[in-house]
Formats: sequence, structure tokens, C-alpha cells
Amino acid sequence: MSEPTRNTRRLRVIVADDQAAVREPLAAVLGLAEDIDVVASAADGTEVLAAVAAHDPVDVILMDLRMPVMDGTEATRRLTEEHPSVAVVILTTFADDDSVLAALSAGARGYLTKNAGRQDITRAIRAAAAGQSVLDREVQDRLLAAVRAKPPAPGPLLPGDITPREREVLALIGQGLPNRAIAERLFISEATVKTHINNLFAKAGIKDRADAVRRAIAAGLA
Repeated sequence: MSEPTRNTRRLRVIVADDQAAVREPLAAVLGLAEDIDVVASAADGTEVLAAVAAHDPVDVILMDLRMPVMDGTEATRRLTEEHPSVAVVILTTFADDDSVLAALSAGARGYLTKNAGRQDITRAIRAAAAGQSVLDREVQDRLLAAVRAKPPAPGPLLPGDITPREREVLALIGQGLPNRAIAERLFISEATVKTHINNLFAKAGIKDRADAVRRAIAAGLA
């Protein structure tokens, strides 16, 4: 995704992590980006929900997983239900199969480990705000391995009105490619990729990116 320009709207972001030694420096570093305003920080999921209500509108939550009172997965699920316009990017030390799949199924739009650099994090925030998904390479590899190990659910995998281009896009999602890489592979714009994905998800009843990966693999596309 391209870097912001002067006319780019500033994104309103909340940083959630139970460790102040992580949360506060991260908020300070993100606040240096010309298109990001860190409007609040939170130490657990209940504080995240309160902060979203207090600072509406909020664009993106940068969310840790393991937090007291309410963890990041449950907070993500609540946000998806109650504030669907707010995107969640997970930033955690945990990249095990259960954590990744639970967070993505709850509605997280991105998943990074804490090995990610500042540019990776800001790129993921911008992508999430634009309705795109970003998974770091380790997470992509684990997600694909977990999906391949799980047998497909019974019933039709894809409806008959999927276009050839939508099928191509689904195949590339199944390979773990983000929207930008799909656009480059197919020589089309990211906006066009997003349109194909929206149409595909609506036609096939696909819930999220993780579900799309499952469908692609089960249909033999990836």
C-alpha cells in the first residue's frame, strides 16, 4: 500500500496492550506517523470498548490478545458485532494455530506478531482502515497449514455464478496473498481487487478472509 500524502485523512487509532511498557512507547511511535492519531490506549478489552464509545469515530484498534478482564479475541468479537466499522489489527507474541484462527474468526482484519517493525504496523493499520487484510508471513504459513489439515464442511463450496476473475482472486487469497500482491499478480488495481472480493464474499456467503482461505483450499484452488 502506498505511503500517505498530505491530503490523506488522519486515522483515529486505539492501542490496546496490558503492559504499559509496550503500550505507551507503541502509541508514541505510531503518533509520529503523519496520517495516524492515537486517540486512546487501553489495558484490557473492557477499556477498549469504553474507549471506542468515548472517542467515536475510531478507525482501527491495534489489539493485543492476552489481556486480563476481557481478552483481545473476545473484544474483537464484541467490536465486530457492536462497531462493525472499526477494524481490528492483532499485534501479539502468539502465532499458534488456535490464537490465529480464533482472532480471524472473531473478525480481526490483520494479524501481526510483535517482531513486526513500525513500518509493518503502520502499513497494516492503513490496510485495515481501507478494508484490506494484512497477515505477516509466519501467520500466513500457519493459517494455510491449519486450513489444509482441516477437512472441508459438507455442501457446495462455491456458487455457480462466480466469475472467472473472482475465482482467480479466491485462488490467490487461498495462497495467503494480501490485496496488493493480488493486484500486482493480476495487473489490476487494489480497488478492483476489493470489488471482486466484496462480490465474491456476497455470492458465496464467505464470512471473512480465513473462511475464504478454507473455501479456496477445499475447492482445489490453492
